[in-house]
Amino acid sequence: MEIVVASSIGILTAGGVYLVLRLRAFPVILGLALLSYAVNVFLFASGRLAVNMPPILSKYGDVQYTDPLPQALVLTAIVISFGMTALLVMVALGAYFESGSDEIDMTEDQGTDA
Repeated sequence: MEIVVASSIGILTAGGVYLVLRLRAFPVILGLALLSYAVNVFLFASGRLAVNMPPILSKYGDVQYTDPLPQALVLTAIVISFGMTALLVMVALGAYFESGSDEIDMTEDQGTDA
């Protein structure tokens, strides 16, 4: 189970880095989304992968439980990443409608020396 989770984190990270390095706006947004998914899976896996365990301690002495903190962090990160993705899509759409292209220009403008 750990190998599947670790390899999925690696695949999501590799795909996200590849898309972030593209010189187009929408693949960069998709790459950032993939990176946020990879971080969410990593945070969720850091709370120990346990199946059919309660997230809290009971007063009856159950010593096995899952840590609720990574679950809360992942839930918060999902909400924040959804909001940031929506904001980035709107900014990219505005830039696309303004310039007519979604290319990211990495060249420096050579102004006149006055």
